[in-house]
Amino acid sequence: MESSVITQVQKEDVQVSPKTGQVSRSALKQPRSCNIFKALFCCLQVQDGPKPPLPPPSQQPLLESQDNGMVVKQSEISLLPEVKSHDEGKICVVIDLDETLVHSSFKPINNADFIVPVEIEGTTHQVYVLKRPYVDEFLQRMGEMFECVLFTASLAKYADPVTDLLDQFGVFRARLFRESCVFHQGCYVKDLSRLGRDLNKTLILDNSPASYIFHPNNAVPVVSWFDDVDDAELLHLLPVFEELSKAEDVYARLDELRGH
Repeated sequence: MESSVITQVQKEDVQVSPKTGQVSRSALKQPRSCNIFKALFCCLQVQDGPKPPLPPPSQQPLLESQDNGMVVKQSEISLLPEVKSHDEGKICVVIDLDETLVHSSFKPINNADFIVPVEIEGTTHQVYVLKRPYVDEFLQRMGEMFECVLFTASLAKYADPVTDLLDQFGVFRARLFRESCVFHQGCYVKDLSRLGRDLNKTLILDNSPASYIFHPNNAVPVVSWFDDVDDAELLHLLPVFEELSKAEDVYARLDELRGH
């Protein structure tokens, strides 16, 4: 369980068997091609060649190094509304979507849990979505313990309808999509300082370290998931979050869980 808190992982490509329609993990971990379809989902980090143009000044992070290694940003406008009365005093947990809670593909998958139509340039495409094992139990319990916020680098036209189907218990108090990310060094980063919540009462659950490079000490990393039916990562994380839900300061409690 504690190893889940300190595991650093990266996303992989997957393939779909033409015979069975089942997704399977590719043996080769190659960067995803930057095409119109996959650009819906993941954070595309530019590693070679010229750097992409920076966003307008209003979207650039104002960075300040801290003694504990965090990078924070001052922001005038909060991404989240005021805390609801039933969430007063609760820790805010930012939860990722793709490869954390679900895996999606434009290739047909026979065992898909959802099939979501997405319109791209006037043409409707079907997105096949697999739910990670134990995701329903995980979300239900998380909604009882925390103020939960969906935060994905995917586009809303895909992620919003998927979340409508996934969040059967109404766990997410708010949903944030790619436009709420900060584009930094070729990646879409989830800047926790823009949420309007105290950072010492904020956590992020994400499979991509690039998503939380501004606030690594607020992160509970999770192993990327694609199709493993025996995966129990979300189930194993629940006791960790049970402990964190009681914390007055998430930094101190995470340090304890990491064995520092």
